[in-house]
Order: sequence, then C-alpha cells, then structure tokens
Amino acid sequence: MQPRNMSMSGVVDLAAVKAAQEAKTKAEQARAEAARQGGTGAVSPADLVIDVDEAGFEREILQRSAEVPVVIDFWAEWCEPCKQLSPVLERLAVEYNGRFLLAKIDVDANPMLMQQFGIQGVPAVFAVVAGQALPLFQGAAPEQQIRQTLDQLVQVAEQRFGLTGLTVDPDAEPGGAAPAAATEGPYDALLNAAAQALDAGDLAGAVQAYKNVLADDPAHPEAKLGLAQAELLQRVQGMDPQKVRQEAAEKPKDIAAQIAAADLDLVGGHVEDAFGRLIETVQRTAGDDRDAVRLRLLELFEVVGQEDPRVVGARRALARALF
Repeated sequence: MQPRNMSMSGVVDLAAVKAAQEAKTKAEQARAEAARQGGTGAVSPADLVIDVDEAGFEREILQRSAEVPVVIDFWAEWCEPCKQLSPVLERLAVEYNGRFLLAKIDVDANPMLMQQFGIQGVPAVFAVVAGQALPLFQGAAPEQQIRQTLDQLVQVAEQRFGLTGLTVDPDAEPGGAAPAAATEGPYDALLNAAAQALDAGDLAGAVQAYKNVLADDPAHPEAKLGLAQAELLQRVQGMDPQKVRQEAAEKPKDIAAQIAAADLDLVGGHVEDAFGRLIETVQRTAGDDRDAVRLRLLELFEVVGQEDPRVVGARRALARALF
C-alpha cells in the first residue's frame, strides 16, 4: 500500500469518502458474519496490541482498519525515545478499550514498510482508517498531546467512517482479533469495475457501472456515493478554476456560475464554502432556479455523507432558507 495523508481538519478527500462507505459496508458484513457463526466478535485486552510484519500488513492493518482505527508504532530496539513512547501507547490502547488497535512495527525487521510510509526517523506514529494512512506525530510526545491526538482520531473514525471500535471482553481468549471474513456481495464485480474505472480516469465508465448497480438496487449506499462522486468529478473536469470563480464573484445571481463554483469548492476540500454558497443562492432565487440549486446541494450532501456534521448543519440552514 502506498500511504496517503488524510487530514483530520475537515478537508474532503474523495478517495477517503469512498473508502469510508466501503469500510462501513465491510464492518457491517464482518459483524453479520460473526453473528451468523454464533460468535460475539469480542476480543481480549491482549489483542489490542499486536506485532505486525510485512507479510501480515494487509491482513492485520489494512483489513482491520475497516473495523477500527489502527495506530501504528514504528520503533527500533536501539531507539531510546521508542522505549519511552511504546509503553505509553500500549497502556493507552488498553485504556481506550477497543476504540483503536495498536500495531507495532520494528523498522529494522521491516524496512519496506518504513520506506512505504516515508519514515525518516523513529519513533514515528501513523494511523490507518478505512485503508487511508495519515501521520499522527513523530518522537516521544507528551502523554497529554498523545491523548488529544487519539481523541481526535477516534472521533473522526466514528463520525466520518462509522467505525465505533472493537468490543472488548476481559474473559475472551487471546487471539480473537483476526478480522472476520466478509461475505461477497452480489454487486462486488460491478463496484470493483467502477472503482477501477475511477482509478483509470474513466469517469463515464464509472458512472455507468454505478448506474447499473442502482438500476437493480436504487438504495445501494456505496453505489449512490460512488455515482455522486464520479458525476462531481465529471462536472469539474476541464473547468478553468480561475474563470469559474471570477464569474461566480461577478454574477452572484447566476445559478450556473454559483453551482459550478460550489462543485470546485467541494473538490478542493472547501466543504463549508460549497454549502454556504448554494444556501445563499437558494435565498436569492425562486421557482425553478431555486429548485435546481437545492437539488445540486442535495447531490453534494451525498458526496460528503449524510452523517457528516457539516451536512447535518447545512441541512438545517437549507431548511431555514426554504421555509
């Protein structure tokens, strides 16, 4: 895996949005499979701290990150600050009681992982959430700072990705932290084709693949999210950002200009700006124009995710603007 930075400050990363829905789906499938097999899905406190090598990275970290945030402690035997930091992280992993999983990686034994994450020195602490990697901090940070970072991490994981963590049972047998195998869904082939089309820049192909799923299952959450994302990328493709923003500034009552600028705002990560622009346009318009702006705003809500706090707030503002 080639790690990517995912800001916790609220910027929309469209790949992360897609990963969020996939993570929710996989976690739900894993829990359903565990229940079907008669298991509780609970893990022992001993399973909250694991040693991971290159061979087990995908299974122990990438797959687990669809259920729980995985904090990675990159360390080395010769590193004195590591000897200060690692016990703190291990203690906090148990204290947080399944809200994150701590994976320890010896950089001397796993140099490829060190290279993939671009680590220049140890200790270095990363997190992986729904397959998305983000740096947390480097060096033996004060415990209060570590707690603040972990609190922010678990909040983002729950709010944006629906990951509520692991169920911990002190009486559970150690070794129960292996991810449950998710059953293959009926639309996996089409969804994989859509994802591959997105990765290849074939937006029309991705749109059609998602529409094929929705033709059979109109409420399919991953296909709805993927279609909204692909159509957004289609709309901004070929735009001249400077020209679009200039027109929006010069023509505040031009709904086409405001809608185009809102699309660019969202792709650029300016979520509140995109929502605010369209809500203000709703207030200035009426009839068919107002309805067109409202519908575009609802489409952008789909891209960000209906449970996102920014969407919840914008929905309330839209209701006030309409009524």
